[in-house]
Amino acid sequence: MSIKAVLFDLDATLLPMDQNKFIEEYFKSLSAKMSKYGYEPKKLIEAMWSGVKAMVLSTGEKTNEESFWDAFKAVFGDKALNDIEIHKDYYENDFDALKIVCGYTPKANELIKHLKKKEITVVLATNPVYPLIATEKRIGWAGLDKNDFALVTTFENSHFCKPNPNYYKEILEKLNLKPEECIMVGNDALEDMAAEKIGIKVFLLTDNLLNPKNLDVSKYPQGSFEELYSFLKNLI
Repeated sequence: MSIKAVLFDLDATLLPMDQNKFIEEYFKSLSAKMSKYGYEPKKLIEAMWSGVKAMVLSTGEKTNEESFWDAFKAVFGDKALNDIEIHKDYYENDFDALKIVCGYTPKANELIKHLKKKEITVVLATNPVYPLIATEKRIGWAGLDKNDFALVTTFENSHFCKPNPNYYKEILEKLNLKPEECIMVGNDALEDMAAEKIGIKVFLLTDNLLNPKNLDVSKYPQGSFEELYSFLKNLI
């Protein structure tokens, strides 16, 4: 069956970055903002990780947004919900400073434009642990247009996270796609290659390879961005 859709990870795939460095700077930046409103940095970061864990462990009854704020509220009480607007202000006015931590490749935009000319559906399958506004910012840093994507996964519109196969199933259901019609491209050996479990073809981008569990990745098609481009052109 021919390929109808390509799913792309964002961080360290379309947007080059050292993900550990980015998360470190992200928490440092967020803590600096929130400390002005009574959030002790260490406790804040613990609450953020608690929220991420809740999203990763979600069984689908709630959106990731609901799972996150339930976990965050368990640490800070009703104050957390009262201060949601402060978090939104952070993403609107402070988050852009993190762009300097990221790289940039014009190849990302070139590849997506090429796929769209071929009438291929393009999906931004970034792990939906961030709100829409933070994801739109990172799309912009990558030199991309959010309107190029048929779907952008965020914590508002998703009920699961990578590497849960249900994350990928939810995308296919929303876009009425079959697994064999799709390919997932990403740099994370665990999270992105999990798409293969439901029959989606995969390509492991090695430019910023993330494989903390030292998984055997020899079975996956893989390579640099240039090799990805050639792989997709031959496949489609």
